Amino acid sequence: MSKRQSDFSGLKNADDLNSDDLLRLDGYLQSRLPNFEGISSIKQFKGGQSNPTFLIKSVNKNYVLRRKPPGNLLKSAHAVDREYKIIKALKKVNFPVPETHILCTDDSVIGTIFYVMEFLQGRIFWDADMPDCTIKERCMIYDDLNKNLAVLHNLDYEILGLSDFGVPGNYFARQISRWSKQYRYSETKKIKEMDKLIEWLPQNIPDNDESSIVHGDYRMDNVIVHPTEPKIIGILDWELSTIGHPLGDFTYNLLSWQMPDIGIGSGGLFGQNIKELGIPSEEEYINSYCERTGLSCGIEDREFYSAYNFFRLAAILQGIAGRVRDGTASNAKAKSLIKAIEPLADIGWSYALKSGH
Repeated sequence: MSKRQSDFSGLKNADDLNSDDLLRLDGYLQSRLPNFEGISSIKQFKGGQSNPTFLIKSVNKNYVLRRKPPGNLLKSAHAVDREYKIIKALKKVNFPVPETHILCTDDSVIGTIFYVMEFLQGRIFWDADMPDCTIKERCMIYDDLNKNLAVLHNLDYEILGLSDFGVPGNYFARQISRWSKQYRYSETKKIKEMDKLIEWLPQNIPDNDESSIVHGDYRMDNVIVHPTEPKIIGILDWELSTIGHPLGDFTYNLLSWQMPDIGIGSGGLFGQNIKELGIPSEEEYINSYCERTGLSCGIEDREFYSAYNFFRLAAILQGIAGRVRDGTASNAKAKSLIKAIEPLADIGWSYALKSGH
């Protein structure tokens, strides 16, 4: 097992829930969840940086609880109520998400809002090269990853009742503004390449303007793969989902091919012999997505999208840095991820320079 797989897999003690929290939670769930027979045990999943997530074991069934973290938080961040809404809507059209059970907006139960959903038994691959899989499995799982994102982008969000889930149009301008503000709020030191990107990105947004449901953080380690079959059974972590530009979402997924080793573990495919692994090349992956979504001309302005996505990821990690500073980070490995902020900004700015603008 790789270090990254070991670091992020499995469970740990639910230390931020005290005995009083658990008593209130147990009573709340027994009064609102059909056939819930009480909490036998509760543990926290090790993976994830944003919203603490817990496995609740009852007598005859397991559940997953996902909560907003306690403490001082960035405005609009950790929106577990939005996660609940989008997962509930997507389940109605048999999109691969867990079934939702209950949303609690009462802070008095465990201190922050939370929701409870189905526990899906399966595999999560924290390494993009999936070292424990066969060549055929990797090929089929990556194809399913591609297919599900295309299906998501092809869905009609109005028919799903998600007209109020985001503002259609002008997505990149709004996102760049949002992440620039959140970066400044969490800033712990000056990074000149981030300053350059904050100035450059708004001036170089492509003209094409489309709207669809976007996941916001779509990558291999945010999906659950069937325990034995090479297919995705659950897509997780919808905190950043909204109505946005599908190419912003898809090109974020492409970071797996573009991400070099920047000292935070094996998170990408850059520099690997992916043909030997059975993983599609970046161009093959793009072509499959274009075929599935009707994009006959491929993706123009790819340097902008790469610059934007590296900037956005750096800003997200800067938010974690701010939470480490404020004592509210939810994962023991958060401090190591902070080291990636400056390298990510460097890569983002290198794509901006390649664009010729």
